Amino acid sequence: MRVFAIGALVLAVAACTPPVPDSGVGFDTQAQMATRDAQLQSSGDTGSGDTGTQQAGTGQAGAAQAGATGADPGAQPMPRLNNAGISDTQNFTAVKDRLTIEKDKALLAAQRQQYRVIAPTALPPRPASTGPSIVEFALSTTNSVGDSLYRRSSLFAEARYNRNCAKYPSPDKAQEAFLRAGGPKRDPMGLDPDGDGFACSWDPAPFRLVRK
Repeated sequence: MRVFAIGALVLAVAACTPPVPDSGVGFDTQAQMATRDAQLQSSGDTGSGDTGTQQAGTGQAGAAQAGATGADPGAQPMPRLNNAGISDTQNFTAVKDRLTIEKDKALLAAQRQQYRVIAPTALPPRPASTGPSIVEFALSTTNSVGDSLYRRSSLFAEARYNRNCAKYPSPDKAQEAFLRAGGPKRDPMGLDPDGDGFACSWDPAPFRLVRK
């Protein structure tokens, strides 16, 4: 009696359990798997064939374009040899048909005919009427600026120096005027108040360096 009751309870529970829906996903049979593999293989063959056709078409289009332009798509571009203003004499390919040994000889002969040697000539004599030369005077002296060698008057020396030196555009011109007026022994214009023989801050050092 107890066994019967338990069996009836199991049947009742099984009847109340809702059925599991069929999702359509499960283990395929060998026939279904073979059919699906055949479909996939045929689809792959068709796709690869289309891709190959497309690549072949692209290659044919590239070849047609290269044939139209007359250029090899895989070749490197050739350098331009007709650049205006740039010499190509170092490029053998560019000059091999333009220049020959005979042409080089003719060109060299023409250049030799135009060659002229100009012999040096003596410098013209310096006119004696140009007055004293500050270059010669600088080379004849050895004292430095400020070394007193000649006696000078100290009366209004600074005022005369500033006033008279301002009349000349450069120390070189003041030194020339100083030498023409009797310098360096005499200084009637007061251009050399310290008695070194150099007027208005003129310096003989640059001229002495030329001699060295």
